[in-house]
Amino acid sequence: MALPLKLKETFFISHGSPTLSIDESLPARHFLKGFRERFLNQKPNAILMISAHWETSEPTVNSIRGRHDTIHDFYGFPKPMYQLKYPAPGAPELAKRVKEVLMASGFTTVHEDKKRGLDHGAWVPLMLMYPEADIPVCQLSVQPNRDGTYHYNMGRALASLKDEGVLIIGSGSATHNLRALGSSKSVVSWALEFDNWLKDALLSGRHQDVNNYDMKAPHAKVAHPWPEHIYPLHVALGASGEGTNGELIHHSWDLGALSYASYKFSSLNRPS
Repeated sequence: MALPLKLKETFFISHGSPTLSIDESLPARHFLKGFRERFLNQKPNAILMISAHWETSEPTVNSIRGRHDTIHDFYGFPKPMYQLKYPAPGAPELAKRVKEVLMASGFTTVHEDKKRGLDHGAWVPLMLMYPEADIPVCQLSVQPNRDGTYHYNMGRALASLKDEGVLIIGSGSATHNLRALGSSKSVVSWALEFDNWLKDALLSGRHQDVNNYDMKAPHAKVAHPWPEHIYPLHVALGASGEGTNGELIHHSWDLGALSYASYKFSSLNRPS
C-alpha cells in the first residue's frame, strides 16, 4: 500500500503582470513551466491558492462542485488573454477542511463562496505549473484590513493540511506599485532595496521582521501602497512552520519595478 502523501514545502509565487499568461519573453513564465520538474515531482492531492486578487473583510474559501469558472479580472490587455480558460476541478472537501482548521485556531468567522471561480492570481500561475487542470483547487481570500501577523497565523493554522497532501501556494508579488511601472530596463532603487531586504529576512528566517515588514523594511509603503500582494507570502510562510528559512527559487524583474521573486519554504524535521 502506498504511503499517504505528505508535503514539506509551501511556496510564494510572484505572479507579476497578467501578460505572464502569454508572454514568452518573461523569465518567470519559463520558471513556472518548469516548476514540477524542479521543485515538486509528486502530484499533490489538492491545491490551496491564496491569491492577492481576492480581498474580503473575513476569511472566505470558494467551495466549487464541478469545474471552476475562469475570472478575467484585468482590463485593456490583448484579446487572446480573455479567451484563456483553466477549468480545474473544485475542491469542496478541502474548502471544508480549511474552514475547520481556521475556526479551530481562533478565526471565528470563515465564509464559503459556492460560485466564485479562479481569479488571475490563481489561474495564471497554475496554468503554467499544472496545465492539465486536473488537480482540485480551493482558493482562500486575503484580508487587507488586517496585518502581516494575522496572515502568518492564518498560515500556521493551515500547516497541517500539508500532511493531507495539500500544496499551499501564496500568489502575490514581492513588489507591487503599479503607478511606478515604466519601460526602463534598469530597476529603481527603492524596489531593489525592498526586494533585497525581503530576501535577506526570508533566507535568514526572520519571520517577525517579515510579519512587521511595514515598519521594518525600507520603502515598504512605496513597494506596497496596499498590502494585498504581500499577504499571500505571510500565509505561505506561516504554513511552512516556525523557524523555517526560505529559499529564493526564481528572481527576475519587469517594467523597472515589478519583482518576480518567488520562494520555497521547507518545513524542518518533518517526516517524509
